[in-house]
Amino acid sequence: MTMRLDGPRLPPASGAPARQLVVFLHGYGADGNDLIGLGREWARQLPHAAFVSPHAPEPCGMAPMGRQWFNLTFRDPGEMARGVAKAGPILDAFLAAELERLRLPSSALALVGFSQGTMVALATGLGRRPPPAAIVGYSGALASVEALPEEGKGPAILLVHGDMDEVIPVDAMTIAREQLAQAGLAVEWHLARGLGHGIDPTGLKLGGDFLRQAFAATARST
Repeated sequence: MTMRLDGPRLPPASGAPARQLVVFLHGYGADGNDLIGLGREWARQLPHAAFVSPHAPEPCGMAPMGRQWFNLTFRDPGEMARGVAKAGPILDAFLAAELERLRLPSSALALVGFSQGTMVALATGLGRRPPPAAIVGYSGALASVEALPEEGKGPAILLVHGDMDEVIPVDAMTIAREQLAQAGLAVEWHLARGLGHGIDPTGLKLGGDFLRQAFAATARST
């Protein structure tokens, strides 16, 4: 039996059929309701986008009411790579179904992750062919380099991280940025001064602007 994801959705603010799809991937111990509000914040910047925020597939061992994309202890150095590999096919099937439902191509897709959701967004998004238009990763890490595309053919990427992050150190963003750049991918990044493990208003605005630009660039090239 194939596991199917589901979660809260928001239709385009324009009231017309969706031209883009933004998928939010929440962090460890949260659920889809945690990030869907970002869609309301971005409705003015992205009036033609539909938003969906699926609940991760597993109940969270450390948060009884929350969900997890994979088990996370930070004690096993290989758990993140194995975790994103396990979660990837489940998420990929969900993305394909949502795009088909909205009759949109993969180039109209963007992934937005927070923390563990960023790990899954990068691993799954970088492995998709054709690639999505964009990936925005907040407070996360690059869990595996196996999915890095060849010859720099990949989505636009924005990484945002707080320099006071107590859960995932800011070094994780630096490492991810360097590994992605080595693969020939264009990466923009923002260091949020004084921010812990979260998203501040500046990061929120940067994310919305970045998606708007990425979708516009993709539309011009197709």
